[in-house]
Amino acid sequence: MKCSSCQLWNTNPVASTRAFGIESLRFTWGKIYIQFCSPCITFYLSSFSAFGSQALVSYVLEKELLSESFSLVAEEDSGDLRNDGSQEVLERITELMNDTLTSDGTYKVLLAEDVLTAIDSGKSEGGPHGQHWVLDPIDGTKGFVRGDQYAIALALLDEGKVVLGFLCCPNLPLTPITSHDQSSSQNQVGCLFYATVGSGTYMQSLDGSSPIKVNVSAIENPAEASFFESFEAAHSLHSLSSSIAKKLGVKAPPVRIDSQAKYGALARGDGAIYLRFPHKGYREKIWDHAAGCIVVTEAGALVTDAAGKPLDFSKGKFLDLDTGIIVTNKKLMPLLLKAVQDSLSEASSAQAAPSL
Repeated sequence: MKCSSCQLWNTNPVASTRAFGIESLRFTWGKIYIQFCSPCITFYLSSFSAFGSQALVSYVLEKELLSESFSLVAEEDSGDLRNDGSQEVLERITELMNDTLTSDGTYKVLLAEDVLTAIDSGKSEGGPHGQHWVLDPIDGTKGFVRGDQYAIALALLDEGKVVLGFLCCPNLPLTPITSHDQSSSQNQVGCLFYATVGSGTYMQSLDGSSPIKVNVSAIENPAEASFFESFEAAHSLHSLSSSIAKKLGVKAPPVRIDSQAKYGALARGDGAIYLRFPHKGYREKIWDHAAGCIVVTEAGALVTDAAGKPLDFSKGKFLDLDTGIIVTNKKLMPLLLKAVQDSLSEASSAQAAPSL
């Protein structure tokens, strides 16, 4: 018997498309997401869940896709699970995968080695040619552990371009979030966003309700805008974001949440701007942005680096960026870019100035 804290999302949303060489992709999150809960386990929750989520997504995708070649760029590998002390963890993941996959007789019972193989299917390097799935099995690890925002993020690259994306955000409220209210009752949370290139962005609740098309905020006056940034100060320079907001005349305080759930919230118009400026030396990974990027751009936003260049997902596992990532609607982008570049210039001058 599973404890009452376990969560299983059994929605049946998603995509059927004949584009990009995919004959029919019917994505069922009830088969792709797995059952995890902290009362049930006594080991590292986030690592456990990420391994299980990646194994499940990888296994289902490879079995369902009618393609001779399967390429997945993902965050995890099975190295830690192959250690002698991880046998109990691997057995538990295998058990939960079989609970999920075999419940309706669609898939065979898996062995532990099958799980390890599925995890290691995510070792592709990506690149500019062919098709590559991109997965972050638990995006926003600290938010997941705290019980706050996180996402399961999956995207498809075709010849280096993001053409399909899914964001499953189990803790995101169905109603708009603001700096004053970032929570909702349990029966009002759980969103799935999905987008295909040229077809817009859709959102539906994880209880399987009908999807609705969503669009970014149409605000043109920065003073009326609000902005998202990372919850963790270690993930983004909050002081720089504050400087940019001040230059724009933004009056609302920042909305700080974890994971690519920010892209989903922005796509449905909860805020107007997303600012991400990692600390010096950090390299952005494609799985942290691919799904969110298409979800928000198909809803009407622009996503660029600090120089105004679109994100390039064709270079492999990492993004080649100028300083940071900014997102807003087309009307606000020129103003935002100027504020970003002015703030970066001031910050650079301050660092170069000799101390007295």
